[in-house]
Amino acid sequence: MSLTVAVQMDPIAGINIAGDSTFALMLAGQARGHRLFYYTADQLNWSGGRLWVNARPVEVRPIPGDHFTQGEPQPLDLGDEADVVLMRQDPPFDLGYITATHLLERVKDRTLIVNDPTSVRNAPEKVWVLDYARFMPPTLVTRDLDEARAFLATHGSVVVKPLHGNGGKAIFKIDEGGQNLSSLVEVFNMTWREPHMVQAFLPGVAKGDKRIVLVDGEVAGAINRLPGEGEIRSNLAVGGRAEAAELTPREREICAALGPELKARGLIFVGIDVIGGEWLTEINVTSPTGILAIDRFNGTDTAGAIWDAIDARLSARNAR
Repeated sequence: MSLTVAVQMDPIAGINIAGDSTFALMLAGQARGHRLFYYTADQLNWSGGRLWVNARPVEVRPIPGDHFTQGEPQPLDLGDEADVVLMRQDPPFDLGYITATHLLERVKDRTLIVNDPTSVRNAPEKVWVLDYARFMPPTLVTRDLDEARAFLATHGSVVVKPLHGNGGKAIFKIDEGGQNLSSLVEVFNMTWREPHMVQAFLPGVAKGDKRIVLVDGEVAGAINRLPGEGEIRSNLAVGGRAEAAELTPREREICAALGPELKARGLIFVGIDVIGGEWLTEINVTSPTGILAIDRFNGTDTAGAIWDAIDARLSARNAR
């Protein structure tokens, strides 16, 4: 069945198609005969119960530097003319992002939004994970320097990161002596109004940070991401490298705990991060990545699995 698919994403001209999961989803959808439209979140319009965008029809191809052709903008009613909206713009998870979820929420009874906008809004990566604190490393959420100092004294080296950051940006390691902790907390407090996350440093990060992708609550695959030279961050976006990976028993336990809740919340495409085979650090629901690397190592088709899950959701809707 051919679908009309609206893709809410970052500017398509600037993406790196070698690793971009949104582009992989677009290629897979196009191969199934779906009509693709592209727009950015700031183009959403609402009036009189209608939510629409001036979207561009787009065709994609896996050719670096010549990866898309787009048509002229045309009005697209997201409630009545789109079958699926892929909400795929990257964080920051700010008021602009939150407002987009509120607007898309108004049509989700008529159009399948992936991931569900209500659930995305209620499950920011480093906040919802607190529901699964039993799987997390020792963690403090605070703006208070004295609390951060006390946590450092208890746990030795710590990592400090913004609560709503992404892509490995602004992650700092503070060693046992606490040098620069006060300056860092000061800078964080000046930059962000929300609290910050402080976690016990896990030496196991040198052996990698595993990205596990779940599709409608089921494990689709995993890669281990290794830090670059002189780095503690293993995100591919900041120079990490990937290697093939199998799940540990503890990781399977984590996925089994998360899976039913992901499915119930309409979080079809989710990536979780696990350090040292046992410590859950993030549940990524906004615009998860990693499927191209997983497929290269495992010979799988994760984008196809996501479209299969979308088809199953649409069939279940139509059967009501």
